[in-house]
Amino acid sequence: MKKLMFLAAAVAAMMVASCTKNVQADLKADVDSLTYDLGVGQADGLKQYMTMQLGVDSTQLDEFIRGMQEGALNDADPKQNAYLKGLEVGKQVQQMIKGLTQEVYGNDSTKTLNVNNLLAGLTDGLKGTAKMTSQQALESFENRLQPLKEKSMLEQYGDNKKAGEDYLAKNAKAEGVTTLKSGVQYKVLTPGAGPLPTDSTKVEVKYEGKLIDGTVFDSNLEREQPFTVDLKTPHVIEGWVEVLKLMPVGAKWEVTIPQDKAYGSQNMGQIKPFSTLIFTIERKK
Repeated sequence: MKKLMFLAAAVAAMMVASCTKNVQADLKADVDSLTYDLGVGQADGLKQYMTMQLGVDSTQLDEFIRGMQEGALNDADPKQNAYLKGLEVGKQVQQMIKGLTQEVYGNDSTKTLNVNNLLAGLTDGLKGTAKMTSQQALESFENRLQPLKEKSMLEQYGDNKKAGEDYLAKNAKAEGVTTLKSGVQYKVLTPGAGPLPTDSTKVEVKYEGKLIDGTVFDSNLEREQPFTVDLKTPHVIEGWVEVLKLMPVGAKWEVTIPQDKAYGSQNMGQIKPFSTLIFTIERKK
């Protein structure tokens, strides 16, 4: 029998102030037993959903049941229904502020953003009393967020940024290394004899990517198919695009890319924020 997931979804985040109702079964007919049996049959799955998906501790079962009852028994009242839907959205707001706090403060658990400010903005926006349009607010948000994220990441990964800068400074003095205006560096390992790409060329390459400590984080050397970059819509880091436009067919270069031409303050798993990256790139086509 398929699980009736709508029963679980309907009770998500519905905690209200009234007491738990003493709901009694009325089993006068087969259809009454039908619904009661369904309730009991669904209970184990709902309890798992409550604890594992909704994050409600089993010690708070009475509170959960209270919210479930309010949601089921008062749905006919439009005002009560609107209130319960607002409770659901409120839980989403709570998760939103946690996610934004993580973006702004990273792993610093001593700092948090004020959820009241988010609620005030949502309320003003819904009521039409905000002093800016939705689009203006989103643009302002983006403009404020990036510097805050950069500051937070620098506090955590400033040493990584400094190490990359030192490596680039030393590498710039190495024999055969050319430094472009952007700060991207390359050394020709094998000169190519083919044509240079245009802005619409689909370039095929073999490559290996390393951190400055020598850790290989990506490679397609063992794959049969080369990696294709469409320079019209490249979808690769800025440093790659700049270098590929300079590489003739057949060329093999060692390319060192500063963090601001790579992933910047983004945390990409093995590639930590502000990482300078080293690639060996061979243009096959």
